[in-house]
Amino acid sequence: MAIITLTSDWGHSDYYAAAVKGVILSQLPNATIVDITHEITPFNTIDAGFVVKNCFRNFPAGTIHIIAVDTIESDEIPHVVVKAEGQYFIAADNGVFRQIFDEYEDAIEINVMQDSDSFNFPARDRFAKVAVMIAQGVPLSEIGPKRETLRGAEFCAVVRDDAIEGIVIHIDSYGNLITNITREDFVKARRGRDFTIMVKGRLYTINKISDSYMDVRDTTDLVAIFGSHGNLEIAMREAPIASLCGIEFRSTIRVVFHDKVESVIAPMGSLF
Repeated sequence: MAIITLTSDWGHSDYYAAAVKGVILSQLPNATIVDITHEITPFNTIDAGFVVKNCFRNFPAGTIHIIAVDTIESDEIPHVVVKAEGQYFIAADNGVFRQIFDEYEDAIEINVMQDSDSFNFPARDRFAKVAVMIAQGVPLSEIGPKRETLRGAEFCAVVRDDAIEGIVIHIDSYGNLITNITREDFVKARRGRDFTIMVKGRLYTINKISDSYMDVRDTTDLVAIFGSHGNLEIAMREAPIASLCGIEFRSTIRVVFHDKVESVIAPMGSLF
């Protein structure tokens, strides 16, 4: 039984997700369709990549993932199906693949005619068709020619001797800030030194990494953890830091390393 997931920026007020599901189920009535999310920020391939990266390994081998974010095709950005870690990913080659995995087994430029004269809904008219073909066992070689390279690169933080500069790559439904600063980079760069995490310049600062959101006293205290995704996360215990502090996607987060906590960077653990 085929498992096909959908990730998109469609939201839930339109017919888009239902139309794609209808096409799939018309040809694969026993398919299991899983909505990963339809709340990706419009056209935000970094956000889409982060979400898919952190859940696809929980699916069984052979799962097919449709990523319907910024999908309009061009000569430079074709539609592609990629096989990685035993699963399949269908999207436009707009950089999203490189947000999900570092290595892959195969990449195919889709050469399958779509089922509509319109080119504005490729998830319904092409991606769904390709997903069904893969589920039915059609070899990737029959879907199109091999694509030698994929666009884009992983969105990495900049690591210097005395600091790491990253950005917010995802804001979750609680308003927590997930950055592109990894635990591995943090530990390697720290070298046992003290540190200050700076949010909105020096307006909000944190001087420790906690194990849990509950490690701070008040509901609006700032807390820094390495989440299950392995990235540095800035949050409040029971409040949305993103909206309360006016922090958006791509906002800068800096970690400054020093031998002694500087008095000019006094920690501000709570808004109130």
